[in-house]
Amino acid sequence: MRLTPLILAVALFMENMDSTVIATSLADIARDIGTEPIALKLALTSYLVALAIFIPVSSWMADRFGARNVFRGAMAVFVLGSVACAHSNSLTAFVAARFLQGMGGAMMTPVARLVLVRATPRNELVNAMAWLTIPGLIGPIVGPPFGGFLTTYLSWHWIFLINVPIGILGIWLVGAFLPDTKRNAPRAIDFPGFFLAGSAFAFFVFGVSVVSLPALPTYYGFIAMVLGVVLGGFYVAHALRVEHPLLDLRLLRFPYFRTAVVAGTFFRLGLGATPFLFPLMLQLVFGMTAFESGMVTFSSAIGALAAKFVATWLFERFGFRNTLALATFVTTLGIAAFAFYDATTPGAIIIGILIISGFAQSTFWTGSNAFTFADIDDKDVGGANVIAQVWGQLTFALGVALGGGILEASHLMRGGELVVADFRIAFAIVAAVCAVSVIMFLRLPRDAGRHLAQEGVGASGGE
Repeated sequence: MRLTPLILAVALFMENMDSTVIATSLADIARDIGTEPIALKLALTSYLVALAIFIPVSSWMADRFGARNVFRGAMAVFVLGSVACAHSNSLTAFVAARFLQGMGGAMMTPVARLVLVRATPRNELVNAMAWLTIPGLIGPIVGPPFGGFLTTYLSWHWIFLINVPIGILGIWLVGAFLPDTKRNAPRAIDFPGFFLAGSAFAFFVFGVSVVSLPALPTYYGFIAMVLGVVLGGFYVAHALRVEHPLLDLRLLRFPYFRTAVVAGTFFRLGLGATPFLFPLMLQLVFGMTAFESGMVTFSSAIGALAAKFVATWLFERFGFRNTLALATFVTTLGIAAFAFYDATTPGAIIIGILIISGFAQSTFWTGSNAFTFADIDDKDVGGANVIAQVWGQLTFALGVALGGGILEASHLMRGGELVVADFRIAFAIVAAVCAVSVIMFLRLPRDAGRHLAQEGVGASGGE
């Protein structure tokens, strides 16, 4: 019960550390490759778009070639993408390298999650998810201060090169200790759906990202967004017509699954913007170095790690509705608090709020990951997992684009350099978006998902 999730967590560790490291180092990367920090939102969204495009085929790949083989191959691609990032010398090259990283990440996390869901009794899923994510949370703890140190005292290139030894270790551990799980008979892959969905995601997120990008004409963004919406409409019509679509939208008929997806959308839109906005505010407005910024932002991971040891008890004691609603509410307050910070705000207050917010976010992820499957039949687990993962990454990308777009719009209307007021407007709006999820979770029945936590705690109380 512990060995499999701990081995699988190597991928989460590498991905989580990478994402927190790059957020801390954006300002230095932008200066070195000759672009604006806001323009680097393309590098963040290109990674997430790659996830959204290739996650849908992860389940088919695992059944076709074996989960263990796909998992090792994905880590190898991620490492190659990391090396390419380290050798990038322009915005175009950096965006392309991040897309390559995303292709590897698209197979790592969802295949790990699929293996765990298939191998774990449903009443032990919350506990198993906690074991999967605990090592992965070490990445955000180590990443910001370590990456900030490398960026400040060596160079930003090293924040990507550290993935090489971690990836090699993960590939060896999977090959040595992880058994090849039983495969389902792979269905014929939905190539028309893959083309329509992938193109829709790519065009729409790219369009949202470049609407406010100074380097490109605005109409490029609007044209791309319209193309994305049109292709998305074609995909919906296609998915409702074929027997085995790439993303089976008919699974949204399950009310708990639908709530997890829709409410999670607003949560991710709000939360996705903060790793982009907050380090930039600390460095560009408050004058911190990358190392000083990393020493502040890593504190949220301390709260996240602490939550993993009590998450199962919280959901058993207070239920999914109340715990998820409270976790999203506290997270919303944490995002809103960013709008009130200035250069004189005591560091202890910022760190304290980050720890509390990190605890709430981690509680949400543990519960949401399990609640997604609360009313899903075993035969539909793979399809539900793909939809949840794809939509989650897509909305994170939109969150980055939303935060960057608001920041750039405020900057353009006011003129001059970025100031704290521009960031305050952005944080206030993304906090309001995140707050919608609180209302949606409160509308759940009081006993929603109770069987996931109650039986799981009883079965694993001695762990």
